[in-house]
Amino acid sequence: MYQTVRRLIDGGIDPARLWWLRLDHPLLLREDLGELVRTILATSGGTTASPTFLLLDELVYAREWDLWLKTFYDERWPVRIVATSSATAALRGRRLESGVGRWDEQFLSPYLFTELLSLMKIDIDVDVRDTLADTVANLPQRLPNAEAIEQLRELFLLIGGFPELLLGARSDTTADARERLLQSQQVLRNDAVERAIYKDIPQSFGVDNPMMLERLLYVLAGQITGLLSPTNLCQELDGLSQPTFDKYLSYLEQAFLVFTLPNYSGREASVQKRGRKLYFVDGAIRTAALQRGLDPLGNPEELGVLLENLVASTLRSVGIHSGIRVFHWRDGKDEVDLVFDQPDGPMAFEIGSGADHRRSGMRALVARHERFRNRCYIVSPRAPLVAPEEASDGVGMIPLDVFLIACGRQAERALERRLTA
Repeated sequence: MYQTVRRLIDGGIDPARLWWLRLDHPLLLREDLGELVRTILATSGGTTASPTFLLLDELVYAREWDLWLKTFYDERWPVRIVATSSATAALRGRRLESGVGRWDEQFLSPYLFTELLSLMKIDIDVDVRDTLADTVANLPQRLPNAEAIEQLRELFLLIGGFPELLLGARSDTTADARERLLQSQQVLRNDAVERAIYKDIPQSFGVDNPMMLERLLYVLAGQITGLLSPTNLCQELDGLSQPTFDKYLSYLEQAFLVFTLPNYSGREASVQKRGRKLYFVDGAIRTAALQRGLDPLGNPEELGVLLENLVASTLRSVGIHSGIRVFHWRDGKDEVDLVFDQPDGPMAFEIGSGADHRRSGMRALVARHERFRNRCYIVSPRAPLVAPEEASDGVGMIPLDVFLIACGRQAERALERRLTA
């Protein structure tokens, strides 16, 4: 929105027609949104030919915000509006029907790895096709600046997709970089975790026990990339009832802290009846919540789950912006980490630490679902690039950073298409 203000002023719009309201400000919380806009229009002199531009930060703190937006649109008030909401994104008392045909809602995830590379002035050329499968089939064999990209990925794992923190963590000395990284995690804990737990979620949903919500988040952080067992989790949380657990988990999902992936079955009727896997929208939030500092880099098992979480959240961004569902798959002892269910280009991925990662789950998936034949891959930091049809077992390999870049570019293209449609 700051960039929008700058662009409008540079384009000749009178700054008197630009109004920025922080609707979570203590003085504005008490005010009626309609009265605020009437006062602004009277002051700015907005007309149909020269509308007033409203930039509304934290929109959902305004009472009946959805009905007022509907009124502004239906009654043709001379305003143009862009609004944001962190965390719970327009969930309090929301009336979905108000927005149909009147406003467009966009989900913006934390930075993709490709956006971090752009921030650091590293441009990687990838031939992005209509489907992720076609993009992957045309990937480069190796990346320029591979060592620098790997170092940035480690920074990305611990700090997450938050540009102001990523920029602040850069330093010429190892000691300064370490200190700034730890400081960024403390900021993330305060701003992302504690704000969501003790402010956004209670205000949106009326949670009367945010400390239990915080405990649940910590327990989930310890089970990242694992299958959810509500019964065991409720016992671990001193007898938390399952209905309350289900509600609290949905609040954490709607606050964009965590997400779950259902088990792929090939039939919609059975998708929702089977176990879900848990991920964090940004794995750095999990690390900050548990105050793990730099320890994950020295713990191969913990580093492995963070890498899987990074791939899962990146692939989910592709799915969100392109309308494709992402699953995991498990049948008895056979399992596959991620299933990308694109109708004309389905793909399955196992995330491993090396090229010798197990392939039995992939073979079992293909045996059950023929559509995944020659569409299964091992994604690993040191893997060579091998197409499935070139492998003796039909399981291809993709280097981790190459895959993150391919998914990032695919998500950016899909988002651009949505925004310009």
